[in-house]
Amino acid sequence: MRQHITSGLWSVLLLASSLTAATPLATPVIDLLPRQTITPGGKPCGQNNATNRACWKNSWNITTDYEVTNPPAFNTRTFDFHITNVTSWTGPDGVVKPAMLINNQFPGPLIEADWGDYIQVNVYNDMQDNGTSIHWHGIRQFGESDQDGANGVTECPIPPGQNKSYTFHVTQYGTSWYHSHYSNQYGNGIVGPLVVHGPASANYDIDLGPYMISDYYYETADRLSRRAELVSNGAPPDSDNILFRGNNINPQQPGQGAYDRLTLTPGAKHLLRLINHSVDNSFTVSLVGHNFTVIATDLVPVTPTVRTSLFLGVGQRYDVIIVADKAVDNYWFNATLEANNNCGHTKNPYPAAIFSYSGASTTANPTNEGTPLVATCNGESGFSPIVTRTITPSSFSPATLPVDLAFPTTPLGQVFQWSVNNTPIVVEWDHPVLEYIYQGNDSFPAMANIVEVAQANVWTFWVIQNDFVLPHPIHLHGHDFLVLGVGTGTFNSATMSSTLNYTNPMRRDVAQMPGSGWLVIAFKTDNPGCWLMHCHIGWHVSMGLGIQFLERKSEIASLMHLDQIEPNCNAWRAYETSAAWLPKLDSGLKLKRDQEGKGERAVVQLGHAVPL
Repeated sequence: MRQHITSGLWSVLLLASSLTAATPLATPVIDLLPRQTITPGGKPCGQNNATNRACWKNSWNITTDYEVTNPPAFNTRTFDFHITNVTSWTGPDGVVKPAMLINNQFPGPLIEADWGDYIQVNVYNDMQDNGTSIHWHGIRQFGESDQDGANGVTECPIPPGQNKSYTFHVTQYGTSWYHSHYSNQYGNGIVGPLVVHGPASANYDIDLGPYMISDYYYETADRLSRRAELVSNGAPPDSDNILFRGNNINPQQPGQGAYDRLTLTPGAKHLLRLINHSVDNSFTVSLVGHNFTVIATDLVPVTPTVRTSLFLGVGQRYDVIIVADKAVDNYWFNATLEANNNCGHTKNPYPAAIFSYSGASTTANPTNEGTPLVATCNGESGFSPIVTRTITPSSFSPATLPVDLAFPTTPLGQVFQWSVNNTPIVVEWDHPVLEYIYQGNDSFPAMANIVEVAQANVWTFWVIQNDFVLPHPIHLHGHDFLVLGVGTGTFNSATMSSTLNYTNPMRRDVAQMPGSGWLVIAFKTDNPGCWLMHCHIGWHVSMGLGIQFLERKSEIASLMHLDQIEPNCNAWRAYETSAAWLPKLDSGLKLKRDQEGKGERAVVQLGHAVPL
C-alpha cells in the first residue's frame, strides 16, 4: 500500500479507507509493459557483462529512450527504514554528537534495484519530537508525484510513532540518493545511496558501488541553520570534516578515526558512483595519477568523456570508470574546496581518502600528494547524453525567475532571506499542495510560490537569473532538465538566445548556477504533478530559495490516489496540536526564522526541545 499510518484512531481510519495497491488510476504517463511479460521490440542485444555493458536484456539497451519505454519489472524491492534519534552517537572521527540514523547506520542503507523495478520503502518514524519524510532524489516519479516525499508539497510529514509506505517504479537507471526533506534534517544523518542497475555507455569489470562524499558537522543541522541565517554571524559555518563513505580521520584530534580505503584490482576497469550529499560544501575531486571516464551525469548516460578532475555541486552525481593501470601502491583521492568560501568551507585542510591497489600495504598512507588543484565553484560542461534531445531554436520563449537575497530585520536581528521570483518560499506542512488538488481548492497561499504550467507535452524554458554573488546548485524534482546555457551577467533573451545549445545539450537534475549570472534550462511537460525546484544548499533553501511548478493540474487527480494523502495528513494535524516545538521555524523545506516575535521558542533537536 502507498501509505500505512498506525496507532490509535489513525489505524482505524486507514482500514476504513480501503486503500488500494500502488497503481495509477489512469493510463501511466509512460508505457510500462506488463510486469511478467517480455516482448522484445527488436533484435536481442545479448547478455549484460564486462564486455557488453551497453546491453541490458532482450531489446533494452543504452540507446533505449527511458522516457518512452521501460523494460518490464520482475521485482518489487522492499526496504524497511527505522528512523531514530541518538543523543550521544560516536561519529566516524571519534567525536560524540547527536545524530538521526536510519536502521542505526550512517550513511543509511543502500537501496538497490534493477531498471524498471518497483521499490517499496516502509518508513517508520521512531523519533520522539520530529516529523520526517523521504525524498528519492532524481527519481522521475512518472505519474506518481504523491510518492516524491517533499513534505508541504506532495505530502504531510510523518508524525512520531507513525509510518508510511512509499511505492514507485524506477524508470531510469544509474546512481542517486535519498534524504529527508523535512527542514535540514538530512544534515543530521537521514540520508543514503540509491542505485538502479542498467546498461552503461562503456565497459567495466567491477562495480565498486556508491561513493558518498559529504560535509560533516558536530553541531546539529537545526542549530546551524539558525546560526547561518543571522547576518551578524557572517558566512555560513565551516564543516568540521569531510567524510568519504561515512569515514575519515579527525583533522583536529590525531589518532581519532581513519581514512576510508577503497580497493582497486590491478589491471581492471572499475565503475565508481560518485555522490555529493552535502548540506553546503561542493568539491572538486581527483585521484592522483588517474583519470575519470565519465559515463553518466546524475541519472543520464553520456558519451564517455575523460576528465582529470570533477566538480560535484551539492546533490550531483557522476558515474565514472577508473582504470587501475598504475603501479601497485596507495593513491590519494582528494576533495578540494574553493578557497574563498563561495561554495562551502571546511576545517579539514586536506580532505582525502585512500584508493589502494590489491597487494599494496593496507596500513601505509600514500606518499605522492599529487599536483594541488585550484578549485572553483564552476559546474562541469561538455557532456553529451546518449539518448538525445533536440529543440527547435525558434521555439525558445522563456520566462525569467530572478533569484535574490534580502536582509530583513526581525526581533532577533537582521537575517538572510532568499527569494525566487520575488517570493521566499514557505510551505504548509499540514496542508500540502497535492491535498489542495485533492480537495479541488485553488486558493494556494502566495508564499507557496507556485508557478502553474498547464499545457501538455511541450518544452518550457526558464531563465534563472542570479542577482547575488553566490552560486547555487539548482535541483528540480520530477524531471531531467536540459541545460541550454550558463553564463555571468544578465541574460538577454533578445540578443543572447542564439548562444544557447539546442542540440543534445547536457541533461541532469542538479545544475550549478554561477554567482551574479544565469542558468537557462528547459523541461518537457510530460509529468503531471507538483514539482519543487530549489537550491540544494540547505542553508539557502531554508531561507526561502525555492519554487513549485504545478504541472498539468487538471490531470493530477486522475493519475494517482490522492485520497491516500489524507490519513497521514490527519495524523500529522492531530500530532501538531500537542507538539511543544511547533509551529515550524523555517520555510518547511529546510529552515527560516520566524518573524513574528517568537524567536525565543525552542528549536527541535533530536528528540528534545532545547532553547536557542
